[in-house]
Amino acid sequence: MRFETPLVPARLIRRYKRFLADCQLEDGREVTAHCANPGSMMGLAEPGERIWLEPNDDPKKKLKYGWRLVDHENGHFTGVDTSVPNKALRAALEVGEIAQLAAYETVRAEVKYGQNSRIDFLLTHPGLPDAYVEVKSVTLSRQPGLAEFPDSVTARGTKHLGELAAMAAQGHRAIMLYLVQRTDCDRFALATDVDPAYAAAFEAATGVERLIVGTRISPDGIWAEPGITWQIE
Repeated sequence: MRFETPLVPARLIRRYKRFLADCQLEDGREVTAHCANPGSMMGLAEPGERIWLEPNDDPKKKLKYGWRLVDHENGHFTGVDTSVPNKALRAALEVGEIAQLAAYETVRAEVKYGQNSRIDFLLTHPGLPDAYVEVKSVTLSRQPGLAEFPDSVTARGTKHLGELAAMAAQGHRAIMLYLVQRTDCDRFALATDVDPAYAAAFEAATGVERLIVGTRISPDGIWAEPGITWQIE
């Protein structure tokens, strides 16, 4: 997924009210950017961090910048926009880049299922069980090379695990797909100390598959990178 508008570098001044971030551009101007991330962004919202913003000239948008990346200044990036994973994954699913799901011909997004929920992707193909794919954006890393989910308590994520387990019980494939939006990790674990209830729900979610997909990130865009071999802890 290529960014629609070339990103511009900035320094983070502060993130507040979850969806707002004051930033300083390279020319010294201070602007407020939209932060499309409802999570805690643990370890990613420290004042002074180098970040990348996407400008826009949409008259309908009050804020003229969107916060897209954290630049770790060592060649690695983290994507902080939680709307990105579904866009990047849809492109990868439609061309069969994710080997575990490549046999499916039809990809539908936001299909109603469960108890007043929508599945991120429903994959279908004649002769195969339907595949219900729920996507989670992973940005937390507290140990070098280890990506963790979640970064805050997620009652919604726990609910999704129960609904996926119900689909698996009906004979469908149920997949919890974790898209790691950072380029400095090759290991994955559930952050059991952050949300013990979510970790317990995952252990209880009989039949739910876990799939980890990495990303390639630069100020040009974010693309799913299924070729990474993940160590699960």
